[in-house]
Amino acid sequence: MTERKPLGMTFESWIDRQIRVAHERGEFDDLDGAGEPLPGAGKPLEEQWWVKGYIDREGLSGEALLPTPLQLRKEIERLPETVQQLPTEQAVRETVSDLNRRIVEWLRSPSGPRVPLSTVRVDDVVERWRGERSTPPPPATEPAPARPMSRWRRFTRLLSGKR
Repeated sequence: MTERKPLGMTFESWIDRQIRVAHERGEFDDLDGAGEPLPGAGKPLEEQWWVKGYIDREGLSGEALLPTPLQLRKEIERLPETVQQLPTEQAVRETVSDLNRRIVEWLRSPSGPRVPLSTVRVDDVVERWRGERSTPPPPATEPAPARPMSRWRRFTRLLSGKR
């Protein structure tokens, strides 16, 4: 258990004394990075450096920090590449419908910057998907009913960079 600070002693001198005693006992020997300079030492701190460091350490995409309307706008822009890899027309329709549902959800209670957004026409995306398909689709099988994704799971997937 940590000892209590003696009366009449300042916190700074008490902490310095604890560090000196621990150093004399060798408790700081063999620590990772011992004797190496601190990363970023001598460089000026950027605004929100800790957020940038967290994103880098965790391997996250910076898009997770964007406001919802900008995330949706980027998702609309990437939609052709997203649906290109899908195997069936039903999967394309479900993907576009999910995106449209989230757009409508945001339009009903907007937060963040005012960005003009509108839903995506499902038939247009399906027609483009059909035109880009070079091979006939595999025979359709009855997919298992998909469990709706909770907001928390969607949020954690966005943070991890998965779609």
